[in-house]
Amino acid sequence: MKIGIIGGTGGMGKGFALRWSQNHDIIIGSRDAARASDSAVEYTNLAKEAFGEIKGTISGSDNVSVAKESDVLILSIPYENIDSVCSAILHEIKDSCVVVSPIVPMTKTDVGFEFIPIKENKPFSYQLVSKHMKNKSKLVSAFHVISEKKLVNPKLELDYDIFVCGDDDESVQVVNGLINEIKGLRPIYLGPGELSYLSEISTPLLLNAMIRNKIKNPGIKIV
Repeated sequence: MKIGIIGGTGGMGKGFALRWSQNHDIIIGSRDAARASDSAVEYTNLAKEAFGEIKGTISGSDNVSVAKESDVLILSIPYENIDSVCSAILHEIKDSCVVVSPIVPMTKTDVGFEFIPIKENKPFSYQLVSKHMKNKSKLVSAFHVISEKKLVNPKLELDYDIFVCGDDDESVQVVNGLINEIKGLRPIYLGPGELSYLSEISTPLLLNAMIRNKIKNPGIKIV
């Protein structure tokens, strides 16, 4: 399976690339194709150091090329870039491509991290991305409550639950499979895409709890 990561040169993209390259071909996407290729070389070396030989490959290209090639496309981009990035790439994806949004609409204020859709009466991330989808049922919301610092270190074992929202069972199962491939993660299905705000809002909740209570790199686990 080819997994494209838009914004793949960032921390989350790096973590996903390292861990999924054990079994899949990863394509790092960036507006700058050369930067994506350089990151791919770096990630390949890091993955081989961590796991020995990997079954997949890691390559890099521009965002549009990555979108065209991917079987699964991860949107590791800021909330404020959704319209500009998605309008340029999502009409290029294959009809079968599953698009994953881990995007969190939040802002830092004097009181802490706040959820933009509530504070500013704006759409949540899933709503914004879905406007650009050819087939909205192929959009899945996931990976909002995972520690980037732990994800990028492939030697660290994780112990988190990952909330998943989506309308198409087959697409949800594809994402659940990718979650299960990362040791220590467990998918928890919350419901259809219109409930994605519940998953998205859990990130500012978690960050405020971390800061106020001096918790290092927390996650969420349902017990």
